Amino acid sequence: MRPGLASLALRARLYALIRSFFAARAVLEVETPIMSAAGNTDPNIESFQVRFSGHVDAGARERWLRTSPEYPLKRLLAEGVGDCYELGRVFRNGEAGGRHNPEFTMLEWYRVGWDHRKLMEETVGLVEAAMALVGQRVEVVVESYRQLFLDELGIDPMHDSEAKLREPLAPFNIDPQGLHRDDWLDLLITHLLQPGFPSDRITVIHDYPASQCALARIRPGEPPMAERFELYLGKYELANGYHELNDANEQRARFERDNAVRSARGIQEVPVDQRLLAVLDAMPDCAGVALGVERLLMCMAGTDAIADVLAYPFAEA
Repeated sequence: MRPGLASLALRARLYALIRSFFAARAVLEVETPIMSAAGNTDPNIESFQVRFSGHVDAGARERWLRTSPEYPLKRLLAEGVGDCYELGRVFRNGEAGGRHNPEFTMLEWYRVGWDHRKLMEETVGLVEAAMALVGQRVEVVVESYRQLFLDELGIDPMHDSEAKLREPLAPFNIDPQGLHRDDWLDLLITHLLQPGFPSDRITVIHDYPASQCALARIRPGEPPMAERFELYLGKYELANGYHELNDANEQRARFERDNAVRSARGIQEVPVDQRLLAVLDAMPDCAGVALGVERLLMCMAGTDAIADVLAYPFAEA
């Protein structure tokens, strides 16, 4: 039996665990649209476009396949749905290879009244439960972004010069054209830190540079911090969570900055989600996280190939 077929039973067990985990915590499962009139402005993510051929009164003809269910889930939160999650397919163009598939499954959930630190604990609990399904126990290490860089690389990511950030990456002969400070910080993680994370360890990194806020709140201070976290299992990044921004004006400015970067890179700008912005100020204080299900399945199955946890990978779809 080929690996993808054998993994179907493991996927079914994981889905049952996820639904049981959230049912026990009174977190509601919801379903939101896969096609949207708005896209993801993130310059590092490319979306699939589709065209609707029906009557013009049905809405915008140009649609975008979702890269995550984040925006409609936040609209539901603003309408008072409360704690909720969605387990469903998402799509990212251009991301295909040994560890990526253009369509994959994402688990995303939101907890009202929580911050990112509290949500970190629940995310760790879910991943621990998933690994227990296959008889594996993992240790947990939680460290701030700044302290991780100081401990492992002797670099202060908040204050050291860009030249100092680049020094440890010299052996990789990376072309610096178009790269900025945050790019070098990301490369330090992917090239030097992430590969060394033990396979039997959950590593949670929290409180990022404010310049890497994405859709997270920024906590004032010196230096200011983006209230977000990332969770790794071994060398794999599994989850990305935020203490969620609920300021529509600030979010609009971030969307516009994203599109400006897209324009500067010569890639297509995408329409901003105006429906989200119209209600974002009404969204309650909450924290949310997105988790890549295939990545978790790969860790559970002990494989580095995403095809091993798919019924049919992109090349065979």
